[in-house]
Amino acid sequence: MLIGNVGRDPEVRYLDGNSGNAKVATFTLATTERYRDRNGETRENTEWHNIVAWRNTADVVEKFVKKGTQLYIEGRIRTRSWDDQTGNKRYTTEIIADTLQLLGKKSDNPAAGQPSGYQTQPSGYQAQPQTPAYAPQPAARPAQPAPETDLPDDDLPF
Repeated sequence: MLIGNVGRDPEVRYLDGNSGNAKVATFTLATTERYRDRNGETRENTEWHNIVAWRNTADVVEKFVKKGTQLYIEGRIRTRSWDDQTGNKRYTTEIIADTLQLLGKKSDNPAAGQPSGYQTQPSGYQAQPQTPAYAPQPAARPAQPAPETDLPDDDLPF
């Protein structure tokens, strides 16, 4: 799970010509950790993540994500290797996005016309209405009084 800001405009590619099912979007996401050191000074540590989104998630990225967009991403980590032109072994680590949710203010987001918290789900999942964790629970109904019975007072079982 990552929350961060997009570092550059996404690059969208179509693998099988222009068919909609073979779309992939790649972009970088910056996550920043802030903490105080022993001297009480605030420190920042920024990590950059390579994000890869496929199919429906890539559609959302193409339409609504741009440099600076704040995102929440759930996904899987994957490391790939290849040999470069000089024969050296190269490695890259990516996050394959399963769920993507737009965050931030509407004015910061190109998806201003979309409902707040627009999110994608992995293919094969049924979209569920989102209920925030902080949403108040419905008030419990008062207990109904027990129906009165015609038992004498001295007929107690103990």
